[in-house]
Amino acid sequence: MKVLALILSTSLLYFSVLQLSRAADTISAAQSITSTNTLVSSGQSFELGLFSAGNSEAWYLGIWYKNFPTIVVWVANRENPVADSHGSLKLSKNGSLVLLDQMNNTIWSSTSSQVAEDPVAQLLENGNLVVREKDKTDSESYIWESFNFPSDTLLPEMKVGRDFRTGLNRFLTSWKNASDPSLGEYTYGIDNLTLPQLVVAKGSKKLFRTGPWNGVQFSGTPDSGNKRVVKPIYVYDTNEFYYMYEVAESSILTRVKLSETGLAQRLVLNEGSTEWAVMYTLLNDRCDNYRECGANGICRTSKSPSCECLQGFVPKAQNEWDVLNWESGCIRQTPLDCQKEAGFLKVRNVKLPDLSEFWANTKMSVQECEAECLRNCSCVAYASSDIPNGGSGCLMWFGDLIDMQEFLEEDVEQDIHIKMPFSELGGTGKKDKRVILISVISAVSVLPLLALLCWCILLKKRGRNVSTSTGSRSIKEDWELPLFDFKTIATATNNFSHTNKLGEGGFGPVYKANLTREEFIAVKRLSKDSGQGIEEFKNEVTMIANLQHWNLVKLLGCCIEREERMLIYEYMPNKSLDCFIFDQNRKVLVNWQKRLNIIMGIARGLLYLHQDSRLRIIHRDLKSSNILLDDELNPKISDFGIARIFGRNQTEAKTKRVIGTYGYMSPEYAIDGKFSEKSDVFSFGVLLLEIVSGRKNRGFHHPDHHHSLLGHVGMVTVE
Repeated sequence: MKVLALILSTSLLYFSVLQLSRAADTISAAQSITSTNTLVSSGQSFELGLFSAGNSEAWYLGIWYKNFPTIVVWVANRENPVADSHGSLKLSKNGSLVLLDQMNNTIWSSTSSQVAEDPVAQLLENGNLVVREKDKTDSESYIWESFNFPSDTLLPEMKVGRDFRTGLNRFLTSWKNASDPSLGEYTYGIDNLTLPQLVVAKGSKKLFRTGPWNGVQFSGTPDSGNKRVVKPIYVYDTNEFYYMYEVAESSILTRVKLSETGLAQRLVLNEGSTEWAVMYTLLNDRCDNYRECGANGICRTSKSPSCECLQGFVPKAQNEWDVLNWESGCIRQTPLDCQKEAGFLKVRNVKLPDLSEFWANTKMSVQECEAECLRNCSCVAYASSDIPNGGSGCLMWFGDLIDMQEFLEEDVEQDIHIKMPFSELGGTGKKDKRVILISVISAVSVLPLLALLCWCILLKKRGRNVSTSTGSRSIKEDWELPLFDFKTIATATNNFSHTNKLGEGGFGPVYKANLTREEFIAVKRLSKDSGQGIEEFKNEVTMIANLQHWNLVKLLGCCIEREERMLIYEYMPNKSLDCFIFDQNRKVLVNWQKRLNIIMGIARGLLYLHQDSRLRIIHRDLKSSNILLDDELNPKISDFGIARIFGRNQTEAKTKRVIGTYGYMSPEYAIDGKFSEKSDVFSFGVLLLEIVSGRKNRGFHHPDHHHSLLGHVGMVTVE
């Protein structure tokens, strides 16, 4: 048996500093900071001194949290370290900070166009090291400040962006590695002067971008859903443009760190805690990859495969898309013709395309924006640039639409309107009066036919209701499965309210329902837009009605009324496994013992399906979102919509319709459509790696290669 060992290493910071005998928060030109003392902020939150990282013999001037001395938030001499611990920081008479080595050679110095008469250096409570006149304390009088020269950490009230008056451009730069704070390969800051957006880049290559500021937030940053923690601030005027944030609650500490591998993470420390939690990581999902779906494609994390062409577009190279290579992007199915009328397709809740070819006017209304885009033959899409002010402002795109992503959050209200020929819009939009007149005359002439058609539909609907009732009786007779009426379910789910929604899969949405004050159920409702249909519904009813095991979700009944198809399950209060192992705050709730219990429970359920149940079942879609957790975090396998029954002596089957989730599929199933017990075992192996590592297989990133988590583990095992 091969064993995968996960080794966690921690880089240590060695300090040659001792606490000052007095609580100093300033130094004057007559004082200095040496290797035997530190400068401490007035509120005792931060310290400044010399440190050495890891096994390195180089020493640096830095600022760190006093209570977390291994977390360095700023480094002065990143490219020119002191050879040993015998260094000193002095403040010159004109207001320059100077770092000297043992031989009094200048290692680093602050630069400023201003000269001070009576300067002092002060480490502020927010971690900002400033030089100011002794009798002035306001921020406008700072001669120099460390916040203007960020390292790899963005603290509250620290800015990223440009100062037009001085030409200063503030951005984060990663460390080279955990033992070397010199400039690394990755940066995090604002690009595009006309309409700024936050970007993570490796050199000149974009890796991730947020999308432009829309008056509330950068459309692609998770900060919008964390208003309890941070308050984002964006300023753009004649003097400067910048982004910064403030802490919403004083009891919370938070910072943004750009790691040496290019991951930008927001970390949070709650009051009373000693462990920093990762609130979110930018570039954490495949859809976060810049230009993941190529030109005119959109990435949807809720679907598999995640890349789709926008409506009205088709893959430019279908053979490449067939093997999940989306780099070539999409092209219009029907090219735009400036001589013919066009309309707009509204795409909701998206990260707006990149701003490579665009035009912006903040004074224009949305109605004027639409009219202008229609008049301009080169315009392909438009959107509002300022959501709070009634959706005012105008953005127009020309050429290809690059790096679009769909968001599932309801508070993301950013929409885009894509110009389309009327033929691609089903004939909707503005038409000339002649066409409207002809339509009215035609409508009047066919009214008798419409009346007859409505009568036929009513008769057909009655017949279908009779057929449905017959089908319901058949289900009840065959499986003795309880039937729920639609009215009861609608009432229990508060008429399928969004607040009762637990999630959504390929089958459709799942809702929490209250039958009584103490009795809860989960209702899975077949969506009309679902890729699955009646066959999958019948299949799941057939499967689960005949399966009884502690580690399989229990089917309580179903609802078949009119066009409705719903499955009623036992309610799982902790939702699915992915809500824990991939969530930076909740994963601490599943320690190693609980993870082992979850793994063993899934294995027992799978063994029952393959060997011990009356029906031998191949699940075909085993993944973290299909593992539900009860109130004690016991796992239950769910979603049998695409499962298949195997005969006792059957070893393999083949299908032309490969459905499931990429990243969990075995190679022989994804490529040739062949599936067996081994297919589920392969999926279980991927799931096992995700549970142990806490990383998604398809969302895994490594700076040295582009493999998934599975490929990375394979490389490590070989090495």
